[in-house]
Amino acid sequence: MFIGNNIKRARELKGLTQDELAKRMGYKSRSTIARIENGDNDVSQSKLKKFADILDVSIDFLLDDGSKKLQLPHSQGVRIPILGRVVAGIPLEAITDIEGYEEITPKMASLGEYFALRIQGHSMEPRIEDGEIVICQCQSDVDSGDIAIVLVNGDEATCKQVRKGPEGITLIGFNPIVYAPHFYSNKEIEELPVRIIGRVVESRKTW
Repeated sequence: MFIGNNIKRARELKGLTQDELAKRMGYKSRSTIARIENGDNDVSQSKLKKFADILDVSIDFLLDDGSKKLQLPHSQGVRIPILGRVVAGIPLEAITDIEGYEEITPKMASLGEYFALRIQGHSMEPRIEDGEIVICQCQSDVDSGDIAIVLVNGDEATCKQVRKGPEGITLIGFNPIVYAPHFYSNKEIEELPVRIIGRVVESRKTW
């Protein structure tokens, strides 16, 4: 599994999509890269060397299980994708609607998986404005009061503050004129479903 994680880290720093890396490696589709990064496919020694050459890292880096604490050979930021649309049923790593990339620090990248999302609409104003890009850490749960990216009933992702209670959760927009607080019971959370996919850790203005 750690080899796949290391390949993914190096690929993202290099600014390559799974499709681009698959083509350079000679694979027919990005699904092979996805399986390798998820730890589902083993990597031969010859392929490992090719990955290292393409990604500009050492084989030792790709083989590091964390005990050596080897660093990526670049000190600049790590690029993460700006996802155009996030919908239910499609894993984040499988989304091909990518608007561009944002950078996060290597230190932040070492803490988990991240993605960026462009905010559409005015429900989170004045704190987060229409067109801003939010940086999100991938996680399936958040603390009460956190701002999260949430999928509701198969719709596209929405950015809202999450308030938790014993009977369920309330999704809150900071602009109540546009979005009134919406409560989902524990039953609705399971049946609709209501699924948290990330926690907003930063917002960036694009002007």
